[in-house]
Amino acid sequence: MIIRLLATSILIAIAAIAATAWFTARTTTRAIAQQQGRSLADDTLIYDTLIGFAATHSSWDDVSPTVADLGRRTGHRVTLLTRDRQPIADSSAGPSLQATRPSAVVDPLRVNPDSNDAGKATIDARAVGPYRLPTRERQELDDYARQSLACVKSNVNARLTHTPSGRPVVTPDPFGAGCESNGLQDPTPTEVKALRTLRGLMGSCLGQKVPGSIYVDQQFAVLSKGVPLPRGVSLEKIQRCLQSARQVQLTPYVAPAALLFITDHEAGAPATSISLTRPNVIRIAVGTGLVLIIAVAVTLLVGTRLVRPLRRLTASVRRPVEQQSRVPVGARDEIGYLAVALNDLFDRRETLEAQRKALVSDLAHELRTPLTTIRGSIEAAQDGMTPTDAKLLDVLLEETSLLQRVVDDLRDLAAADTGDLQLYPEYVYVNDVLTQVADAHRRIAESQHIRLSTDFTVDPQLSVDPVRLRQIVGNLVTNAIRHTDNGGVITLRTAATGDQFVIEVADTGTGIAPADLPRIFDRFWRADFSRSRTTGGSGLGLAIARKLIEAHDGHITATSRLGVGSTFTITLPQARQAPV
Repeated sequence: MIIRLLATSILIAIAAIAATAWFTARTTTRAIAQQQGRSLADDTLIYDTLIGFAATHSSWDDVSPTVADLGRRTGHRVTLLTRDRQPIADSSAGPSLQATRPSAVVDPLRVNPDSNDAGKATIDARAVGPYRLPTRERQELDDYARQSLACVKSNVNARLTHTPSGRPVVTPDPFGAGCESNGLQDPTPTEVKALRTLRGLMGSCLGQKVPGSIYVDQQFAVLSKGVPLPRGVSLEKIQRCLQSARQVQLTPYVAPAALLFITDHEAGAPATSISLTRPNVIRIAVGTGLVLIIAVAVTLLVGTRLVRPLRRLTASVRRPVEQQSRVPVGARDEIGYLAVALNDLFDRRETLEAQRKALVSDLAHELRTPLTTIRGSIEAAQDGMTPTDAKLLDVLLEETSLLQRVVDDLRDLAAADTGDLQLYPEYVYVNDVLTQVADAHRRIAESQHIRLSTDFTVDPQLSVDPVRLRQIVGNLVTNAIRHTDNGGVITLRTAATGDQFVIEVADTGTGIAPADLPRIFDRFWRADFSRSRTTGGSGLGLAIARKLIEAHDGHITATSRLGVGSTFTITLPQARQAPV
C-alpha cells in the first residue's frame, strides 16, 4: 500500500506540474479567444446599431456621427457603402473596399441575410413607419394602460412597457387576469389607416381581395374566423403576402439597404504567442524536485500510519475461526469504519451460525420421527412380527407423505430465501378463492363440530397467484381448526382500509400466549412444546405463508388472547387491483 501511495503521489505531483506549465502556455491562446469573443460582440453591436438607425430614418444622410462613434467605441474601422459600392460613411481612412466582401448587409426590412424569400425575411421591430402613434393617441393609450396596470398591481411582475411605435403593453395580460376591458386593445385611427393600406397591399399580392374572414391585428398576427378560405388561398400564402406587404409599406420610411464593412485599423500584426525561457525552465525543474521530495516524505509518513492499524485488523481476521473475536474500534475515520464493518460481519456470522445449528437440529428432529416409523415398520415386517398388508402400506404412505410435505416446505422456503420463488399472478376475485378454501375445509370443521363461516364486505379483483393464495389461507384455516375446540367458530373476512385490502382468519380457539406471539412465524416453531404433529404440523406453514405474502408485496400479522381466540390478518396493496 505504501508503494501504491508513493506512486500515486508522484504521478499526482508530476501531473500537477505539467498541468501548471500547460495552463501557463495556454494563457495567451485563451486571451486571444476572449479577444475574438469581444470582437464578435463588437460586430453585433455595430450591426444592431446601424439596423436601428436604418429602421428609424428614411435615408443614411445623418449616419456619419453614428459610424464615427462606433469606430471609437470598438476600435474597428466601420464603413458603409451602397449596393453599387458608393461610399455612405466611413469611421476612418483606409484602403479601398471596392473588391472586399462585405461583413453584412444592413437592411431593416430583411434582417435575415441568409433568406432570399421576402416572406421569410425578418423585419426589424424598430421599423414602424406609418404605425408610429402621434402624441395624442399615445397619451390616450397610456391612460388605458395605467388603469389596467392598477388592476394587476397585485402581481409583483406587473410592468408597463412600450413598443417602438409608442403603443403601451401591460404585462401580465390584464384581460386574462379578469380585468374589465377598455380601449387598450383597440386600434387607434393611425393604426386603422395603416392597416387598411396594408390590407390593400396584401390583396395585390394575393391577386384578389383579402377574404373578410381574415383579420390582421396591431401585432401583425393573422387571425381567422374559421370560415373556409377561397380556392387557391391558404393561411401560409396570406402570411407570406402580409410580410411582403409590410416590406412594401415600410420601404419609404426606412433607409435603403447598405453594405457594412468591419475591418481593423492595423493589418498584418504578429500573432500573440508565449514561450518558456531558460530561467523559467530552471524554476519549473527546481519546483518539480521540491514537490517530489515533499510528496515522498508525506506519503511515507501517512502510509506508515495508515498501514499499522490495517495490519492489526488483518491479523485479527486471519486467526482461526474459533479464536476470532470483535476487533477494537479506534478513531472515527476510514479505519474505524472498517473495524465497525468487521464487527458487524462477526455478529452476523455468529447469528447465522446459531440459525444454521438450530435449523439442522430442527430438520433432524422433523425427519427422524417419520424415518424411524418407516424403518421400524419395515423391520417388523421382515421379522414377521407385522403382516405386510394394506394397513402397513397405509402407515408407510402416511409417513412418506409427511416426509414429502417437509421437503416441499423446505424447497419453498429455500426458493423464497434466494428470490427464486415462482409466482403466476392473474386477476381473480379474491372472494371466489376464499370461498373455495372455506368449502374445502368445511367438512373437516363440521366433523369436529366447528362452524366455518364467511363475512365478505368487499369483492375486489386483484393480481395474485390463486394457487399460492389458497395455500396461504388454507394453512391459516387448518391451524385454526387444529386449535379450536368443539362448538367454536372460524370466520373468513374481507375488508378494505385506505390503500390496502385485508383478509382475516379469526377463530375462537385456545389462543397464543403473549410471549409466544412474536415467534409464531419462525421456522420449526410450535406453540406446543411437545412438538407433536397432531397439534403442530411441520412447523413451516406460517413461515411459508409469510414468505408468500411478502412475495405479493403484502404483510401478515397475528393477534391473540389466551382462551379467547386468534386473528391472522393479511394485507395486500390496492395497487394490485385490476384497472377499471
